[in-house]
Amino acid sequence: MRLQGKAGLITAAASGMGLAGALRFAEEGASVAVVDRDHGAAEAAVEQIRARGGKAFALSGDLRDDGFARGIVEETLKSFGRLDFVWNHVGHPASAQVEDEDMENFALALDINLRSVFNTTAATIRPMREAGGGSILFTSSTSGLVASANSPIYTAAKFGVLGLMRGLARRFAKEGIRCNAVCPGPVDTPMLRSFVARPDQNLANDVEDLVAKRGALTPMGRNGKPHEIANAALFLISDEASFITGVALPVDGGSTA
Repeated sequence: MRLQGKAGLITAAASGMGLAGALRFAEEGASVAVVDRDHGAAEAAVEQIRARGGKAFALSGDLRDDGFARGIVEETLKSFGRLDFVWNHVGHPASAQVEDEDMENFALALDINLRSVFNTTAATIRPMREAGGGSILFTSSTSGLVASANSPIYTAAKFGVLGLMRGLARRFAKEGIRCNAVCPGPVDTPMLRSFVARPDQNLANDVEDLVAKRGALTPMGRNGKPHEIANAALFLISDEASFITGVALPVDGGSTA
């Protein structure tokens, strides 16, 4: 098993790609802290992992709270006695509009997509350094690689995530701390539905129809599946990627090709 004996945390891990990752990592031998704002969903994810023989516990709270975003690292260390990986998966779709955007909404998007990620990562460095290394994974997006006209604020945040990741990768490479990112294209999750149904886009179509149409735009002609992102994340987290750092891996059905 590729993560046997390792332990770490995943944010936004109670649904979609995060949940798929938590289940997959536990299947590969990892102990997983499931972090999510939805307490009930986080506990349900933990029960799924334990039912399959894995080790997990839930942490629930708002990652916009700097103390909570940093504290989840310490709680994971207390529970498992080690910290081998962190997957900063939390994200927020942000508004499509620009000219009439409320600055509170703008701040919300940056706080969730970038500020919280920075806080959790900052708390991660010292214990990984003391342990001789570790793996930090970020979820960016194809919108962090190629700008989206429909999501300029989200694009700005996800470009920021990749900038942070690459700077950290160079800064901590000699200490054995690897930093990489997955960049999903459209994936069949609740988040995708939030994207296509944003009210400020004034779209009249049925949400499921919009989801299907979004997938049809990829070269593969479909949306991705949560487990496909989880498998890419597993590789980057694992020792199989021991000579890989600073990489932004598109998992997008060929969209950025």
